Amino acid sequence: MILTARATADTLRAMFDPGPPPAFAAHFAKVPDHEKVKHHFWHGWGPIFYRGPLDGSARVLCVASDPGPTERIAGRNLVGDAGQKVQGFLAKIGLTRSYLCLNAFVYALYPSHSSYAWGMLKDPEFLAWRNELYDLARGPDVVAVVGFGQIAQRAVDLWDGKDGLEVFEVPHPSSHDDAKLRSEWRKAVTKLRKIVDPDPDGSPRDWNYGDEWRSRDWKPVPARDLPFGVPAWIGDAEWCRESTPSYRNCVYRHPDDPMSLVWTAPGD
Repeated sequence: MILTARATADTLRAMFDPGPPPAFAAHFAKVPDHEKVKHHFWHGWGPIFYRGPLDGSARVLCVASDPGPTERIAGRNLVGDAGQKVQGFLAKIGLTRSYLCLNAFVYALYPSHSSYAWGMLKDPEFLAWRNELYDLARGPDVVAVVGFGQIAQRAVDLWDGKDGLEVFEVPHPSSHDDAKLRSEWRKAVTKLRKIVDPDPDGSPRDWNYGDEWRSRDWKPVPARDLPFGVPAWIGDAEWCRESTPSYRNCVYRHPDDPMSLVWTAPGD
């Protein structure tokens, strides 16, 4: 009975992200104090650092701009609608687990303050910490880094450690220019398929992005990327997209209160 309980516990632990290993945990603990610039961020909710394995097995690094409200609930990057689009992007090149998702900023940036991002990206303290994180993330199997959106692309551009990697610059998944988004992602997928070995349980699909979004262009975030205890539907917003009226995420920021989030469960 004890052996069965232990086996069940080990299986359960393996289903979820166990958290950062010591080297990453130590670096996360040294995140610079954002007090001097906190008026540009939803600072009160704290930082979000990553999503994906931190064991050096990643073959592609994904860099976005900053975490959103769903990311705050999950405690991991790229989990909401945008993250599920990125998961679909990775699936098209055959990756189910050999990726790591990072951001340019660990705090959620007020959209109206995005013009301040360029200066903050070059702040010496922020720059040194972020580049050290990217250096830690660049394991022996990484062959490419994808910058989603201009802020992420600038962060990658400021990282000297990218030398030797294939760098892809594509629109952010939340871009409102759908035609350009699909076109640029289609080109990137075609090129990445030629240089990235797929995971054993993944395969590059014959289909790519078409003239409109299809349900297959989103993929749920796997439980192994999430901490134990999150609701089963976190990381899979298909029910949001198919609801009436349709909306992108089950979590959003309260329009009148920067310290509050509104979180909706799917019900039945």
